[in-house]
Amino acid sequence: MEMKKSVSKTFNLFEQTEKSLEEIRFWTWPELLGALKQCQDLFPVAKSSGILEKCLDSLVGRLALASEASPCPSTSSADSFGFRFSCDTRSTESLRNSFIRATWWFEDLGDLNPNLVEMVMKSLVSRKFDHVIISRFLFYYQKSRFITATLDQKRKITETVVDMLYSLDQNAVSCKSLFGILGVTLNLNISKCCRNKLESMIGTQLDQVTLDNLLVPSPIGTNYLYDVNVVLRFLKSFLGRGIPLNRLKKAASLMDFYIAEVAPDPCLKPSKFLALVRALPDSARDSYDGIYRAMDMYLEVHAGLSEEERTNICCGLNYEKLSSETCNYLAQNAKFPSKSAVQAFIYQQCKLKNLLQDTIQPNPFIDSPCSLMEIDTKGKKDEAFEEIVLCAGKLDLSAENEKLRAHLQGVQWRVLELEKVCRKMQTQMTKIMKSRLSNARSLPRLCS
Repeated sequence: MEMKKSVSKTFNLFEQTEKSLEEIRFWTWPELLGALKQCQDLFPVAKSSGILEKCLDSLVGRLALASEASPCPSTSSADSFGFRFSCDTRSTESLRNSFIRATWWFEDLGDLNPNLVEMVMKSLVSRKFDHVIISRFLFYYQKSRFITATLDQKRKITETVVDMLYSLDQNAVSCKSLFGILGVTLNLNISKCCRNKLESMIGTQLDQVTLDNLLVPSPIGTNYLYDVNVVLRFLKSFLGRGIPLNRLKKAASLMDFYIAEVAPDPCLKPSKFLALVRALPDSARDSYDGIYRAMDMYLEVHAGLSEEERTNICCGLNYEKLSSETCNYLAQNAKFPSKSAVQAFIYQQCKLKNLLQDTIQPNPFIDSPCSLMEIDTKGKKDEAFEEIVLCAGKLDLSAENEKLRAHLQGVQWRVLELEKVCRKMQTQMTKIMKSRLSNARSLPRLCS
């Protein structure tokens, strides 16, 4: 290689290599790919000499050029391909062809080692390459390389793929595929940083996952059925940024199903169950009926809990957002502590009081039957409400549970009777108002 042209009268090997690299833009794709694969076998030398950089630039440039020449119209989101195929039959064939044109290079680059793949992906990102296509390749790469990889190789591949996915626009990353990676990492000792990134990416899309996705098996060596801790970390990541209310409500609906699914687990600790219930803000739920049903199942399976533990669990309920029917069930449910039954009745009475105040309008004719009924009903309502408050404050709940429940059932009957009176009163008020309106229309005009 040290021979000069003047001595050998021909180009020495170094000059021939330089000349060949200057003409790299004329290389065929197989030649370029072959050179890149040889570079990975001589990685330190190829990187220091600049040969690797020139090969990468040429390869990435061709991928970018091919993408611009035939862009895939359905790469606006991570899961748009299947949707387009199923909804627009007229253009299905065209979309499939576009998808093939956008991903033709996947198999060719699938044999590269993780270090080279990382360099190629970073270069593609810097050239504003479609993040959806990049994420799809990374998922493809992880699956294809896992077939023959050793345990250490799988760990390296997973960490490389997760690091690259984390650098992409998260809207371009399929949440379903992320759960696929999470599943294979259960038996891999990946770094804590890598695991945190993976869980963070899933957490940011928590409102898009399904119940089956969340039912992650518990780690080896634990007694409980599902990994509740990882779901709590998902929730922490989800709430770590400003989330619109509609997304919060969607996540809350999913969590209600999840809590009901894990509630029958006999090994689930009360603290973990309550943490799941309280993880989302109160504004995320319009109703707590689903949480009540999950608590009912949990208390049935964990019948040995103390009164204090059951009371702490019930602190996760918002009684104001329980339906009247659920409040009635709770009051008669022996699995719930008596204090919760009293509290449910208090809020039920508050609802009834507000209903009466909203429906009964002040009447100028104080001696009318409607006004007399209003006064009488309101007096009964206040009397019943005060009676329940006195029950909550004076009775010894720990010693008089059964007696209290019987008393509350009697009060409940009075509440139902008051509701009937209220409905009857509303009907009579409607008739009176219609009668007055008709009489007003029939009065003679004073001025003509």
